[in-house]
Amino acid sequence: MDVYHIWFDLKPDTDEQAFAKVLPAFLDHMKQEGRIETWRMMRCKLGLRPDDVREFHIMIETRDLAQLDTAFRAAAARSGETDTLHFSANAMVTNIKFGLFRDWPDWSD
Repeated sequence: MDVYHIWFDLKPDTDEQAFAKVLPAFLDHMKQEGRIETWRMMRCKLGLRPDDVREFHIMIETRDLAQLDTAFRAAAARSGETDTLHFSANAMVTNIKFGLFRDWPDWSD
């Protein structure tokens, strides 16, 4: 599994409840289309985080880099339902940081 991490803050005056609906709409759509395996969203609790870590954290799991590439291409297509859902969520966030991790060790026996 590859795990794509996204850390971010919400833009000032963003409706948190609206964001809590649009992000799942986008990522559930990506899952239904087979572009990702699973995802989860977390929020910092009690302010316990390093200063340079953002308030929100999303983890998106894919089988491999090929599936992740398919997800990226769909999100960047600039047309259709995927783009509409992606834009709706993306328009609400700021201070975005990304990371790509894998299960380790990942060699065969």
